[in-house]
Amino acid sequence: MNGEANKVLNLETGEWGAVPATGQYYRDRGIQWVVIGDSNYGEGSSREHAALEPRYLGGLAIIVRSFARIHETNLKKQGMLALTFVDPADYEKVKGDDRVDIEGLQDFAEGKNLTLVARHKDGQVDRIPLAHSFNQGQIEWFKAGSALNLMAKQKK
Repeated sequence: MNGEANKVLNLETGEWGAVPATGQYYRDRGIQWVVIGDSNYGEGSSREHAALEPRYLGGLAIIVRSFARIHETNLKKQGMLALTFVDPADYEKVKGDDRVDIEGLQDFAEGKNLTLVARHKDGQVDRIPLAHSFNQGQIEWFKAGSALNLMAKQKK
């Protein structure tokens, strides 16, 4: 979005900062946030900690052109939405200062696309279809906040 690694715009303060610090700022104020990424997102990040951090920092979704296979599964286990642009070129429509919503979560189901609503600073709005590969069990992980949360809930 800005051509620099680990540097994002905090939409509340207007300041640029590291992703973890910005995520923590949002989490501490109850603001959900998403990551918009390019192709093969998570390559080299097969360890679960790479998926745990966005969840810990209050992230809702990782939206990308494509995922590295293992990382996508690890995100799902952590209760994160792992979503891809139906049309990879739609990545270019999202700007670093957009406000976004994800529509369709109330009816989240296997094979049913979601929609990213990107509200641009100039007032324009883009509605962008998002795909997912969640099965019903993984959807339950998301609803519970993680696979581990679901297991603990089922044990009670």
